[in-house]
Amino acid sequence: MAQLDRQARLTILSFAMGAFAIGITEFAAMGLLPYYARDLGVAEPEAGHAVSAYAIGVVVGAPVLAILGSYLPRKLLLILLMAVFMLTNILTSLATGIDTLVISRVLAGLPHGAFLGIAMLFAAELSPPGRKAAGVAQVLMGLTVANIVGVPAAGAIGQAFGWRWCFVIVAAIAACSMAMMARVAPDVRGGPAPSALRELSALKNRAVWLTLGVGAIGFGAVFAVYSYFSAALISAGGAPEWVIPFALSAFGVGATAGNYYAGRLATWSQFGGTLILLLGMVATTLLYAAVMGHWIAMVAAVAALGLTAGLVIPLQMRLMDVAGEGQTLAAALNHAAFNAGNAIGPWLAGMGLAAGHGWHITGLAGALLAVGGIAMLGLAWIDARPKRRLAVAAE
Repeated sequence: MAQLDRQARLTILSFAMGAFAIGITEFAAMGLLPYYARDLGVAEPEAGHAVSAYAIGVVVGAPVLAILGSYLPRKLLLILLMAVFMLTNILTSLATGIDTLVISRVLAGLPHGAFLGIAMLFAAELSPPGRKAAGVAQVLMGLTVANIVGVPAAGAIGQAFGWRWCFVIVAAIAACSMAMMARVAPDVRGGPAPSALRELSALKNRAVWLTLGVGAIGFGAVFAVYSYFSAALISAGGAPEWVIPFALSAFGVGATAGNYYAGRLATWSQFGGTLILLLGMVATTLLYAAVMGHWIAMVAAVAALGLTAGLVIPLQMRLMDVAGEGQTLAAALNHAAFNAGNAIGPWLAGMGLAAGHGWHITGLAGALLAVGGIAMLGLAWIDARPKRRLAVAAE
């Protein structure tokens, strides 16, 4: 049993390493935005299309790859997804213009949702009863640690050696994750025969769609602010460029702490925990807009925003409860939904910037999206009320 526990820990660590690579490539692209905009000779709002392009890749790739991959053993599928991720990040490092950068970012996003969703399911299965949310949180810890260490380091490397090296390093980390998964992950077989139709059954469930809507709209609040954070620090806050890696690390510290407490909130109440995190997004994005121009206060506000980044955990646990036989697809779609927010957030904030509003508009756009997420959560709660009554009556 001790050996099994050790294997489970190492397996989850290999998934977290893959999540670490994903976190760097997703968030570093936002932090490096001023540098590749300058290098490729485009305006910053246009360079923001590369951020949205990655998100579009996630949204498209998550359901397609989850369904196609349902016929493969989970270990093999995760290794293949990480291999695609590695190769497409190498393509990003070789981009010669904004068009080729956008195309490579779409391709790099394709395996993101399927990998994280399936890794989280695998981690939950390897965890004992009562610790499944903790297993999910441990995989996501790779994303939050990426924001503490990986993204700031990528920003520093981008300043010193060029933004392209960030994606080369991501590819190397992905290769390490693949090797570790191949070495330690159990080759689980058995169970019901693979079925794409069984996975697609999740799409007939209204509770699944409402839960996904909460993440797609609500988490756009984080991306509306974070996507333009580095540019706003320099342009509006007057911060020196050396501050950017430390500022991005502050967000990561907040996200790591938030990830830990989000797991506890999810265990306490999926709806209640989600509401608390969304209210936190409203408060912190409004604070960010209010302190625009004061870079120290901006960094503090973004660190506080990071505390809400664990929103994915209570929503993932909710999906595990309502997805029925479509667990793999629902888990992948959860990350697709969050990256729909990654597309919506920068798009909405970018529209405000292009219209001539100041950098504070990114915070206001974030607050609007967080309120939208709360509204969607209310609909999900109302939809679940009859089922809760039936459950109580059955007891």
